[in-house]
Amino acid sequence: MGSTTPAVRGGAGRRQDTRRRGAVVAALMLAMALAALDSTVVSTAVPQIVGDLGGFSVFSWLFSGYLLAVTVTLPVYGKLSDTFGRKPVLVVGAAVFLLGSLLCALAWNMGALIAFRIVQGLGGGALQGTVQTLAADLYPLAERPKIQSKLSTVWAVSAVAGPGLGGVLAAYADWRWIFLVNLPIGAAALWLIVRHLHEPEREETRHARVDWAGALAVFVCGGVLLTALVQGGVAWPWLSAPSLALFGTGLALVAVVVRVERRAAAPIIPGWVWRRRTIAAVNLALGALGLLMVAPSVFLPTYAQSVLGLAPVAAGFVLSVWTLSWPVSAALSQHVYRRIGFRDTALLGIGLATLILFAFPFLPYPGSWWQPTLLMLLLGGALGLFQLPLIVGVQSTVGWSERGTTTASVLFCRQTGQTLGASLFGAVANGVLAARLGGAGDLDSVTRALDDGTAPEATRRAIAGAVHAVYLGAAGAAALAFVVLLVVAPRRFPVLQD
Repeated sequence: MGSTTPAVRGGAGRRQDTRRRGAVVAALMLAMALAALDSTVVSTAVPQIVGDLGGFSVFSWLFSGYLLAVTVTLPVYGKLSDTFGRKPVLVVGAAVFLLGSLLCALAWNMGALIAFRIVQGLGGGALQGTVQTLAADLYPLAERPKIQSKLSTVWAVSAVAGPGLGGVLAAYADWRWIFLVNLPIGAAALWLIVRHLHEPEREETRHARVDWAGALAVFVCGGVLLTALVQGGVAWPWLSAPSLALFGTGLALVAVVVRVERRAAAPIIPGWVWRRRTIAAVNLALGALGLLMVAPSVFLPTYAQSVLGLAPVAAGFVLSVWTLSWPVSAALSQHVYRRIGFRDTALLGIGLATLILFAFPFLPYPGSWWQPTLLMLLLGGALGLFQLPLIVGVQSTVGWSERGTTTASVLFCRQTGQTLGASLFGAVANGVLAARLGGAGDLDSVTRALDDGTAPEATRRAIAGAVHAVYLGAAGAAALAFVVLLVVAPRRFPVLQD
């Protein structure tokens, strides 16, 4: 009888560990939902927010300010999570995000709301990076596709449900509830994390030193350069004095960052992030992913409404189908990369994505709604096959003490790619429109004219040409990712044993 007692206790302990891990996964999904829902929920309530607070000329900073804060804090939070553990970083980040949400709900004008959105973003950087890192900590390599597919599903559901939820709250309650609903969700996530997430204490954590000078340098440098990208061609011309001043200052700050980080004992962005072939290749490839994602997510709704003549809801459906195929493909990708490896699976996915993006400009004019919808469904499947193997693969090449930094660098590059893509493809679209329409107008003004019913057929064709050019650029970004993986990434990732 005594011989069976340890087995019974062992079984009970395993069941308790399983329940605890399930509670932590639930908390991670709630935290990810906060970050994923944020922009989609807010976007549909912009008319009500502007009508109440004013500030139409600067409302775009509701999104740009949040994005900047998330992006520039990712490397900092990644290093802090490797130094002090995931739990304190996630708890602090969630608390800052919830504080920002509460302040947003109390905002009295557009300036205050933008400032509080930046506070939200300072917490959002911790949510995005630390959740992805913890997902790899909780599961061994063989089981990581499970948690990654769950997190992908959270993003997919948020992309579909977010606009509807924001519209309902703005129409039937008040736009301030868009921020207040974050509080109970975040509180539940925080409670689960504090109660159920237990990390082993590490000796090196007690004597850890933080590179605060490097953190500040990275934050300021990233903020200046990303502001230049976000505002260039929008608030001022690319070659204007403000644009040149920001880019010049940003490049000077890059030199400062390099100097500070080389001298630091524990740098925020360590040199090995770019010296290791696997991490460098994944960083560049996912930067290209961020770049190409701008084409469908930003320009496809305009194409669907202006060229195909669809209503906003139908146009949203054309875009949303890729959020259905993406997590399904990501979940199934494990069966592929277990056979042919992480790199070759990603090559297969991005190769298919290149062909799909290149096919878009060859759609007939004006075409039917099902044609771009089918392409988006296929694109989501291809990108699911591309992204998840790279994230799971690169996280598996490093130990616990480097995983936060590695994950943050990957997410930072993807976010930076999206920012660069918005600026670059916006310039491409406006350039094509100017050439087609005799040098007058940009995409925003032209689409407003179409809404008013005052634009001729030639304008619709010009918009189609502009979006086609953007998709060709996205195909080029996908081809660049293919080449980077083929040339830089090792065929077999140097995976560490769990």
